Amino acid sequence: MRLIVMLLLLLFIAGGVILGALNADLVGYDLAFARIQVPKGAALLAMLALGWILGGLTAWLGVTTRHRRERRRAAKVKGAKASKAS
Repeated sequence: MRLIVMLLLLLFIAGGVILGALNADLVGYDLAFARIQVPKGAALLAMLALGWILGGLTAWLGVTTRHRRERRRAAKVKGAKASKAS
């Protein structure tokens, strides 16, 4: 299993190196307060990483919010049962 994972990792690293080498042109970005020029490969990698981080953050916040809501609902039900039993 580890060998397969290592081979897949090497395959993706090689693909990234090839993608970066084929897209070595500079791309200019105007951010209104600054102008930057970065290689296309670096821009693609940065946007991929940003999307991965934002997607993970969104998923984590959704799960956390749902768990918090379920805990509150369970506490209310438990409190209601305890008051009826008294």
